[in-house]
Amino acid sequence: MNISISNTSEKPIYQQLFEQISAQILMGEIEQGYSLPPIRQAAKELSVSVITIKKAWEELERCGLIYTVSGKGCFVAELSSDDMLQIRNDMILKQMVVDTSYYKSFGLTIEEVFELMKKVY
Repeated sequence: MNISISNTSEKPIYQQLFEQISAQILMGEIEQGYSLPPIRQAAKELSVSVITIKKAWEELERCGLIYTVSGKGCFVAELSSDDMLQIRNDMILKQMVVDTSYYKSFGLTIEEVFELMKKVY
């Protein structure tokens, strides 16, 4: 696992952890069956609170990316490529809804957003 936390980001640390780990799982950088570090160990290594790690792990489990075995820890779920694609698409759509709401607050249409994106990409 390769994690980079920004204390100056507007995103909460648990969200940063969730996004980075989920992306690494979905891109195959963290293998299925991989044992995540225990919550206390991860908190110590990343210099964050246990509650922050617990929230990130709970979000990963809620999305179906990891599962918990009582007394043994958290593991990356064994997912088919179709399941991984569905989880990825669900996460992207969720973010797009948030982003679209932000753009609409500026009075932009979808077409205007796409035109702006073309300038960046």
